[in-house]
Amino acid sequence: MPEPIDFYFDFSSPYGYLAAEKIEQVVAPFGRDLRWRPILLGAAFKQTGSAPLVSQPLKADYAINDLKRMARFQETPFVVPDPFPIATVRAARGFYWLDDQDPAAAVAFAKAIYRAYFAEGRNVSEPDVVDGIAAALGHDAEAFAAGVTSPEIKDRLRQEVDASLARGVFGSPFVIVDGEAFWGADRFWMIKRWLKSGGW
Repeated sequence: MPEPIDFYFDFSSPYGYLAAEKIEQVVAPFGRDLRWRPILLGAAFKQTGSAPLVSQPLKADYAINDLKRMARFQETPFVVPDPFPIATVRAARGFYWLDDQDPAAAVAFAKAIYRAYFAEGRNVSEPDVVDGIAAALGHDAEAFAAGVTSPEIKDRLRQEVDASLARGVFGSPFVIVDGEAFWGADRFWMIKRWLKSGGW
């Protein structure tokens, strides 16, 4: 059996959000497992000397327009949230805490976090917002809050971020298919072709 397809993303990444809304549709026809892996792009930015697009001269206005255009194209609700970008440590830790118990529940949580931020403009850097989203999905709020602050989950996220850097992950979304890396929400057409043909 082939290895799962790895889908790396940061919860503050708008392109990651757009990818998260479509990635399952891309992979499903090929019968491949998909492994969702939230990361923290700040670590990659430190290594590459980069920064979020919206903070870069000349690129910022283009990026905002492109995001709105791409969201319209794929018929996905989108708002430019304020504040943006934000720290998403609690959301990422929450994902891995849930993933250890129920991977499907973790994916549902990831989608809910993304939609709260990029479709509703809610600040998912705030603990109460993150915990409230988990509770709305049926998870025990106290257990969730304890889980995301546990040393084990803090270590888990650090390990995931370090492992992503070791694999060359520098952006969001970042998809790895059988060792082949694809960066960007606009590479789904290529991923489909790769999965269909086995590469070229």
